[in-house]
Amino acid sequence: MVVLAKGELEQIALPAVHRAAPPLADVPEVDLAAAWSGGVEGRAAAARAVAAACEEHGFFKVTGHGVPVQLLARVEAAAAAFFELQQREKEAAMSVAAPSSPFGYASKRIGNNGDLGWVEYLLLGVTAAGASTGDHSADAPLAVPAEEAVPSDWRWSFRDLLNEYTVAVRRMACSVLELMAEGLGMAESDAFARLVLHEDSDSMLRVNHYPPRPEQKQLHGGGGGGNGRVTGFGEHTDPQIISVLRSNATSGLEIALRDGSWVSVPPDQSSFFVNVGDALQVLTNGRFRSVRHRVMVNSIRSRVSVIFFGGPPPRETLAPLPELVGEGGRRRYREFTWREYKASAYRTKLAENRLCHFETTS
Repeated sequence: MVVLAKGELEQIALPAVHRAAPPLADVPEVDLAAAWSGGVEGRAAAARAVAAACEEHGFFKVTGHGVPVQLLARVEAAAAAFFELQQREKEAAMSVAAPSSPFGYASKRIGNNGDLGWVEYLLLGVTAAGASTGDHSADAPLAVPAEEAVPSDWRWSFRDLLNEYTVAVRRMACSVLELMAEGLGMAESDAFARLVLHEDSDSMLRVNHYPPRPEQKQLHGGGGGGNGRVTGFGEHTDPQIISVLRSNATSGLEIALRDGSWVSVPPDQSSFFVNVGDALQVLTNGRFRSVRHRVMVNSIRSRVSVIFFGGPPPRETLAPLPELVGEGGRRRYREFTWREYKASAYRTKLAENRLCHFETTS
């Protein structure tokens, strides 16, 4: 969750990391085109690769995804144009009526627990309308607040682009979720996907902008010779089932490996990156692990990323699925609703272990 923070990316103390993370040597990669067109064997191989990546890293890259390259480029350009607007224009364009609403434009403040980052963003709600039909009209799946405050030419172009993008990416995300279920050997391949496709699915879209910070060495390195790096978005796991990220060609994304070490992820603007979320960790009884990740600021180039967060309905009960526990097996997590977990997660700071409050004791 985010809270609206009016004002520019003002000069206040930001978290810094002083050691550069080495690149991830071998990013797990899954070719969806091969899964779709490779017959039974090709699909089974893709499902195994997805499951292995989710078990090892909770993270992987998706190629052959079927989302048009032209759409990706247009969304990136439109997002960059929005963030280049004057501050007052951005705030007016994406203001919301309710001060407590998490949706709209915000900068610097991440949540309401004191977390800060060198980032500005749009957080938008996603509804089920139009997701399966590709209808990008007034009932398309993005709820963009306060549209009357947005110039009509910008509003229609950006809103329609984001609607089209969301439809395509959610469809792709659900294909990935089906492969996850198949890789686990589950009887129903839509066991995870149907939660995201549900008409009450609590899903979101976030568009992030990390401006370059050329002065960061002076700010955090103790002078011109320092090597401090500014945190754009602090380390955390995503609460939802799945997150699907696409960025421009600027680096910055880092993930934590099982041993606690951090590695940087080479950018690939033609591909998507998938994160396992906390909810999926629970559903799989810990077999898939949500990935801890962060974004560090580039000192030269802006980073723009768009993330789809696929969540279950608020009243959905989350618990390890029986067929993934096995007869006589131990359930690592108690039952709880998504609404309950979301409320608990957003009361904590980003870096905290949110799932520990829902683990079983025996």
